Amino acid sequence: MNTMRLSPTLSFYIGKQFISGIAIVFLVFVTVIFVFDAVELLRRGSGANKELATFGLLLQMALLRIPFMAQKVLPFAALVGGLWTFTRMTRNHELVVARSAGVSVWQFLVPVLSLALILGAFTITVFNPMSAAMVGRYEQMDARYLGGKSSLLALSQNGIWLRQTDSALQSVVHARRISEDQITLHDVIIFSFLEEDKFLNRIDAEKATLEKGNWNLKDVVITGPDQPAIFHKNYLLPTSLTFEQIEDSFAPPETLSFWALPGFINVLEKSGFSAVAHRLHWHSLLAGPLLLCAMVLIAATFSLRFRRRGGVWVLIASAVMTGFILYFLSDLILALGLSGSIPAALAAWTPAGIFTLIGIASLFHLEDG
Repeated sequence: MNTMRLSPTLSFYIGKQFISGIAIVFLVFVTVIFVFDAVELLRRGSGANKELATFGLLLQMALLRIPFMAQKVLPFAALVGGLWTFTRMTRNHELVVARSAGVSVWQFLVPVLSLALILGAFTITVFNPMSAAMVGRYEQMDARYLGGKSSLLALSQNGIWLRQTDSALQSVVHARRISEDQITLHDVIIFSFLEEDKFLNRIDAEKATLEKGNWNLKDVVITGPDQPAIFHKNYLLPTSLTFEQIEDSFAPPETLSFWALPGFINVLEKSGFSAVAHRLHWHSLLAGPLLLCAMVLIAATFSLRFRRRGGVWVLIASAVMTGFILYFLSDLILALGLSGSIPAALAAWTPAGIFTLIGIASLFHLEDG
């Protein structure tokens, strides 16, 4: 049997209906998340310095988190929005008429899947950099006004920069690289300052090993203002830092844009640190368009089952439950990726790939059945 070629007008109409459906669901989700975020920040702000953590500031922080949370809920919005759109078009007999005219399920899904791919590509290449910048600003404000975790470490092509504060002494530590297994810095330079940023001395060392309460420095040269250089074979510099604090001070993957992540991963690995979390996040972003397509396929599967078998609320609940299962499996597989049990790329792409295959197989079964 010859199938009808899908007209541009019908493609545009189906695509418009899908975009409208996903936009409405997406806005509802984002609004609910914003309200909960604002309430939580107000609760935290009530125990902070009220002169600094004003209502306007907390509201601004809640707004800064919206793009980040929007990326999180977009796949679920695509599932619910696609389900709503396809179910509505089926109940209005629009898809029934199209199918009767010879339009296959794959033909009317072409514009929707194309839009899902375009939306996913736009999200990771344009929207994500804006989201990363805003969530980075949120992290800074959280550390300053609400007592959140502040960064002690910075990475550059020239090496590692650490900041430590012990009583009245502040130090800035620079090293070319780190041996993570021994927690040892190599080619170390330490600048020490007293209160009010008064320079005290500079310490050069071949390496510095982090021990409990001290940096153990080897082959040390200490120089200061109007002082001769002092040489030490070994030198202990007090510190309150631990390796966990140093590792936790990396810029979270969410604060780095899609375009900046590969370079940061390269610097991270050259410095001797593990880049698993950042590599996993980068591959998760790359898998975003495929995940949106998987949600569209799942939504279409449940919508066709509704047309044939009825029970709209049961099917809607089943679709929503499928979305939750996807998120649960994604978290589980990502945890395995973070632990190093499976490669980061495999962990990031597996959920989207599995659900895409399930959606395709289900649609083939329903179309042939």
